[in-house]
Amino acid sequence: MFVKKIGIDLGTTYSLVHVPGRGIVLNEPSVVAISTVDKSVLAVGEEAKEMLGRTPDTIVALRPLKDGVIADYHTTEAMLRYFINKALGGIRFFKPEVMIAVPAGITSTERRAVIDATIAAGAKAAYIIKEPIAAAIGANIPIGSASGHMIVDMGGGTSEVAIISLGGIVANTSVRIGGNKLDAAIMDYIRKKYSLAIGEQSAEEVKIKIGSAMYLEDKLSMDVRGRDMISGLPRTVNVTSDDVTEAIQGVLEGIIHAAKSVLQVTPPELSADVIDKGMVLSGGTSLLRNIDKLFTQATGVVAYIADEAMLCVARGTGVALDNLESYKRSILSTK
Repeated sequence: MFVKKIGIDLGTTYSLVHVPGRGIVLNEPSVVAISTVDKSVLAVGEEAKEMLGRTPDTIVALRPLKDGVIADYHTTEAMLRYFINKALGGIRFFKPEVMIAVPAGITSTERRAVIDATIAAGAKAAYIIKEPIAAAIGANIPIGSASGHMIVDMGGGTSEVAIISLGGIVANTSVRIGGNKLDAAIMDYIRKKYSLAIGEQSAEEVKIKIGSAMYLEDKLSMDVRGRDMISGLPRTVNVTSDDVTEAIQGVLEGIIHAAKSVLQVTPPELSADVIDKGMVLSGGTSLLRNIDKLFTQATGVVAYIADEAMLCVARGTGVALDNLESYKRSILSTK
C-alpha cells in the first residue's frame, strides 16, 4: 500500500512541512487572506503575508493560530489543505498520514481541534506530537536514552521548555511568549520613545537585522519608516540595537523564568545530566543574537543553538512519522 507521509510544524508565525525522504518542502508564513464578500480563500502563506496591514475592506489577511493553538478553525483547515496539496501535488490517489507538532501545554479540546482540522483538510490519519519532543528529535538529541536532555523551543507564539528522558517529558512548561511578543514590544517601544507607529512586518525586520538579547559593544542601527503619532505624516527614524535590547528585555525574562521553573522541578539525577550536556535552543526566536549567552548567564547552564534551529520541529515530525513504532510512546493521539 502506497501511503504518503507528511510532518507539519504548525506554527503561529511560520508553518513548515517535512516529507520523509525529501526533507523540508515548504516554509511559509501562517497567514491566510480571505474575501469578506463570499468568505473564499484568496491566498495562503507568503502571498497572504504580503497583504498584512495592506488590504482593502473586501479582503482580510489573518493568522488563524494564536499562541500556538487554533484561533480560527475553518481558516486553519483551509491553510492545512493548501499545505498538504502544495507538498504532495494536487492529484493524489491516497490520502496522506499527517503528523502535527503542537505545544506541550495544549488542552485536550485544542488537540481535538488540530486533529479534526487535519482530517477535514484531507488526511487519512492525524498524529499529534509535542513540540519539545519533535524539536529534540530534529536537533539530533538521543531522546530514548536514560539521560536528561533539556530543550528550549522558542517559536512565534509559544516557548516550550522540557527535560526529556527515555523518550518522554519529565518536566516541562509552555509559555505563550515568543517572537510575536518581541515584535509587539519593539512596536510599543518605538511608539513611546520616537512617537512613531510602525507595523508588525517592520518590527520583525528590525528584530532580525539589528536585534540582540544582550547589549552589543559594536552597536548596530537602521532606518525605520512609519507614521508620526503627532503629525500623522510619514517619517523615518534611526533605531539602534540598544533600543531593541531594551525593548525586549521584559519578554525575554518571561522565557528565562520558564526555563528556571523547569530546572527547579527537575529530579537531581537529571539536573546533573543537564549541567553536563547543557541546554539546546531551537525555534526561530533562538536565532536572535546572543540569546544563548543570555540563557547561559541567567541559568548557569551552558546553552547551545541547534543546527538549523528553525527547522528542528518540522524535521522531528518527519523523522517520528517515518519511525512510528520507535516513537510510539512520544506520540499523543491518533485518529
